[in-house]
Amino acid sequence: KTQRRRESEKAARACVCVCVFQMLLSSQHFRRKPSVWAHNRSSEWWDVIVPGFTNEQWVENFRMSEETFGFLSNKLRPVLERQDTNFRGCVPLKKRVAIALWKLATGSEYRSIGHLFGVSITTVCRCVQDFCAAAETLLVPEQIRFPDEVKFREMATYIENRWGLPHCVGAIDGSHIPILAPQDYHCDFFNRKGWHSILLQGVVDGKGLFWNVFAGLAGSMHDARVLRVSKLWELASRGNHFPARTRNIGGVTAGYYIIGDSAYPLQNWLLKPFQDKGRLTAEQQMFNRKFSRVRVVVENAFGRLKGRWRCLLKRNESDLQLVKSMVMTCCALYNLCENHGETYETELDVQPAEPGVAVAQDVEGINVREGLMQFLLANN
Repeated sequence: KTQRRRESEKAARACVCVCVFQMLLSSQHFRRKPSVWAHNRSSEWWDVIVPGFTNEQWVENFRMSEETFGFLSNKLRPVLERQDTNFRGCVPLKKRVAIALWKLATGSEYRSIGHLFGVSITTVCRCVQDFCAAAETLLVPEQIRFPDEVKFREMATYIENRWGLPHCVGAIDGSHIPILAPQDYHCDFFNRKGWHSILLQGVVDGKGLFWNVFAGLAGSMHDARVLRVSKLWELASRGNHFPARTRNIGGVTAGYYIIGDSAYPLQNWLLKPFQDKGRLTAEQQMFNRKFSRVRVVVENAFGRLKGRWRCLLKRNESDLQLVKSMVMTCCALYNLCENHGETYETELDVQPAEPGVAVAQDVEGINVREGLMQFLLANN
């Protein structure tokens, strides 16, 4: 009987423990908090405020009119549009485009953009990455493309009619894009101005539109070195870049050429001003003055590019591959806005020319420059 009583008491105590444990689990204190699939966020600004924007407000906030915005969205639709799932609705196409444009136009943090559009930081990051990838696939090849022979003739005619420089088809220059110091080889990206950057090399026509862009090299490299490793140098040096259309300029047979500052090597297809060491002749000084009037078009283009897409002015903390993609996308968007006649009212930031450095000079380039100087003197 004693043994049976002990077993009965043990069973009773076990039953009490089970009951107490169940009560604790069911209490509010120990109950697991329900998980949240998506936090509540307000998208009132995009859903309510933006639809009432005037054309000026569209340009101010997104750097383009609503019409151009619609054109861009439709252009990228095949790659950028997403479908709803059983768990949640996707971010609409135009909202994805707007999020990316806001990032490129302002350089704001992902968190701030997420609060503005009512989406998560991850969504903002993904929208920017997807937009730039889509732009590189569909927009860049259309907006920044190598001119054909007819286009070369048009560009040369425009520059000659406006500035009197014959057979010139554009101007070349480089610009630094600020970045966060990369973990690997960060010293290579430390430029002469005292901060980390990658380099953007651009060639523009007389209207300031980019027709050749090369970006991504370390900021410590000199402009002449960037040119020599670019596709432009490879093709032009082999004579495969410009159409074989020559013209007699000041007694010298010359083909199409572009112009650059004193940092670039003198070639028969790339002319630069006479290096001023205090002993220039009056003719050479006149040549340099007229030369600089044409070359400033590329400096103004970089100023408008960074004025519109201010992510290029601020230190970009994205990885290098995304930064390069953003740079290429901004150049294509710049051409798109210019071609669509979008207004730009911000004061231009003209960058100073690269300090002159002794670089190799091609004999044919010297002859073409001399012939051009004689042409300008005769037509002054």
